[in-house]
Amino acid sequence: MADTKSFTSIPEVDISGLYSTDLEKREAVARELGDAARNIGFLYISGHRVDPTLIDGVRSAARDLFALPMERKMAYYIGRSATHKGYVPEGEEVYGTGRPDHKEAFDIGYEVPADNPLVLAGTPLLGPNDWPDVPGFRERAEAYYRAVFGLGRTLFQGFALALGLPENTFDDMAKYPPSKLRMIHYPYDAEAQDAPGIGAHTDYECFTILLADAPGLEVMNERGEWIDAPPRPGAFVVNIGDMLEVMTAGAFVATAHRVRKVGEERYSFPLFYACDYHTAIKPLPAFAEEDSGYEALKIGDHMWSQALQTYQYLVRKVERGELALPSGARGTATFGRLKK
Repeated sequence: MADTKSFTSIPEVDISGLYSTDLEKREAVARELGDAARNIGFLYISGHRVDPTLIDGVRSAARDLFALPMERKMAYYIGRSATHKGYVPEGEEVYGTGRPDHKEAFDIGYEVPADNPLVLAGTPLLGPNDWPDVPGFRERAEAYYRAVFGLGRTLFQGFALALGLPENTFDDMAKYPPSKLRMIHYPYDAEAQDAPGIGAHTDYECFTILLADAPGLEVMNERGEWIDAPPRPGAFVVNIGDMLEVMTAGAFVATAHRVRKVGEERYSFPLFYACDYHTAIKPLPAFAEEDSGYEALKIGDHMWSQALQTYQYLVRKVERGELALPSGARGTATFGRLKK
């Protein structure tokens, strides 16, 4: 495995062994996952058992949604949502002081009933989705969500083994998580070299499982070079997020990435696998050091604070004093190779 300073490509791991009843086969896959997580923070996974018909379904659901007239899409504008879900128009997201992203999106959360105690308590990010009135949209989106969230659970078991932990260590940490599936549409842009699809950032959660159908994703190595991560048939891209970086005190790295030069129409579908909102994330005992620099974070507070600093409707609410950043909130771009 190339070290973090010199990698020029993203490794692929066949995770079919994680489904084996043979512990040695699961451990063999876990070693490969651990190598990629420590050295690069990005990898492709194959052998994942997600039915291709579900992938076709989520793609067709997204095409149907984004083909709607703007006024219909804006009826589901995320700024009208009580739980930060829905349609995200171009220009809504700005990472740090960068330019607005050149994309539109629809954000779908873990479906938590309105009478759930967490929702009744006003926990940010949690609650029912506001499903658009598009035939078959909810069914296709939910089927894909369930399958990929299940894949995330299996991957987390592999990461646990890679960290020398019992593989069920994280199983009970994601009962009602603020895990978001994003449908993202990058329109055709003849001047794409001047328009970032998504600015450089790390992901806030534990890890991300990404399906994309066109090139554009780039990953930063430690030299500050941008390395292409184009789609591979039958594979997902997985990348480490901020919370696994905290758990491992930086042993697993939340690698910065961006989408740029989107000269062709592009769809992507990241599912951000998170633990439950009130889960306190801190370095695991094997990585805990007094001077590690990684203080404990409540995963939901971190995710909410990043949203409050990125989505413009929330930025304006903070400026007006209607919302406040959670105590101990970190700024944007403070993990991985974007640390300030």
